[in-house]
Order: sequence, then C-alpha cells, then structure tokens
Amino acid sequence: MKILPTLRQLRFLVAVVDHCHFGKAAEACLIGQSTLSAGIQELEQILGVRLLERTKRSVVPTPIGRDIAERARALLSGAEDLVDTALAAQDPLSGPLHLGLIPTVGPFILPRIMPPLRDSLPDMKFYLREEQTAVLLSRLEEGEVDAAIIALPFAGDFESIEIAHDRFWVVYPKGHAFTGRETILPSEMAGEDLLLLEDGHCLRDHALAACALETARRNHAFQGTSLHTLVQMVGSGLGVTLLPQMAVEGGLLRGLDVGCTPLTGDQSFRRIGLAFRATSGRRATFEHLAKELAFRLAPAL
Repeated sequence: MKILPTLRQLRFLVAVVDHCHFGKAAEACLIGQSTLSAGIQELEQILGVRLLERTKRSVVPTPIGRDIAERARALLSGAEDLVDTALAAQDPLSGPLHLGLIPTVGPFILPRIMPPLRDSLPDMKFYLREEQTAVLLSRLEEGEVDAAIIALPFAGDFESIEIAHDRFWVVYPKGHAFTGRETILPSEMAGEDLLLLEDGHCLRDHALAACALETARRNHAFQGTSLHTLVQMVGSGLGVTLLPQMAVEGGLLRGLDVGCTPLTGDQSFRRIGLAFRATSGRRATFEHLAKELAFRLAPAL
C-alpha cells in the first residue's frame, strides 16, 4: 500500500519553494523551522526524491521539487474548495472571504460598499487585497483569494458576474479646448497627447479599446504609476487622460485645477465584474455578493 503525503507536508514544500528560505517559510506556516525541516524530510522519504538543494545560505528547489510544488498547489487549492463547499452548505453568507481588488477600483468603491456590506452580511468577515489583475488572477488560481473585483474581460479559466459599467471621463488641464463641453467624442481624442498608466495596468488597454485609440498620439515620455499620478500630470499641462467615473466620483480630482467631461459612445466604458474559480463551492456566496455590489454601485455608475 502506498504511503501518501499529507496536505501539511505539501504546504511546507510550497512555502519553501515560494520563499527559498526555511526561516521565512516556517513563519508563513506559523510553525518552527525544525518542524518544517522535519516535514520536508518526511516528504522526500515518502516520494523517494530530493526536492530541495540545501546550502548554509540558501535553499533552491530541484527540478522535480518545483514540479511537485506546482502540483501541490492544485491539491491544496482543491482541498480548500472542499472545505469551502462544506461551510457554504451550512451558511453561504458567513465565514471569512478573501476578496481581491485592482488598484483602479479598490480605493474608489471600498468607502461606498464596505459599510453596507458589513450591515447586510454581518456574519461574513472580509479580508481585502489590492493588486494588479495578473497577480490577483494568480492568487485566485492558487486559492489565496476567494474572489476578485476586476475589469472584464480577462485571461484565465474563471467564472465572472458583471456588477457595473464604469464610464470614462476625459480629464484635461485648465484652459483646454474641451472646457465647457458637455460630452467628448472618442474620435476627438486622436489628436491629443494622451497620458496613460504604465504597462501592467489593465485600465490602459481598456481605455484605448473603449475609444478605438490604438493609433492615437501618446505622450510616451510620461506614464503614470497610478491614477493619482496621472491627474497630477494633467494638472501640470502635460496632456489629457481618461479616468473611470468611479474615480471621478471618489474625489480624485478634488483640489486640482483641471476639467473633466464624459466620453460619449456605446463602448466608452469599462465593465467591472466579480471573478471566482469555477470549482469553488461558494457559488451561492458569490452570486449574493455580486447582487449586493451591483446594487451598491448602480446608483452612481
């Protein structure tokens, strides 16, 4: 009869591969370093292969060790989904929920949605994590977050529920030709020095796609690391930018000498959705949460 590794041993291996350091891995697992080391040795004995290369200064996974760690991630994620399924069957609107948000959404909707969510879901404890889309999707796949509020569409084998349309606004410096306009056409943006977020932010691509601006003139000398940086650059006269409505309503332009006008057109918005693993047993939880979010965001968006 085969002796199978335990989830605990697999979790130890994943932690060491992630941190490449026994001490940091032990801290992440909330155990002592000797306990972690013993667990890894037991795992190597069970599997009959060397999983890690150890030196006095570092630890490096062997090729087979890295492969087994990746397979272990899937097993650990599946085990967490199994527990979530059981908990959701007891009460889908209770327990901890790890929720991810992208930086161009989180700061602007959290003050609006969290107080009413705490009132309507008093038995659910939210843990929030803000990161860019690619990182959030990776954490979602590995089970580190249960669901994520991100812009649609996205790459990955996940399910999603749309919760809001977030229209784009054109932000321009004082005295710009757009001043006083009620709306701006996407075609009018082609001749502007367009300031964008740096690569890695999905809002950059969504803004361009929404306005059909793939051939637009862009100010390549200046790229923002955040929406706050972008509007500061606009205020300095470096160009114009596209800002999602939730950021405008969140007060991002407050105190700045800039103007803003909504972009017109059938596609001049981004879609916001709640993404989750198709294998998760908490579908009822996510469906209820999506309805709550859509209701809270709808009046302003």
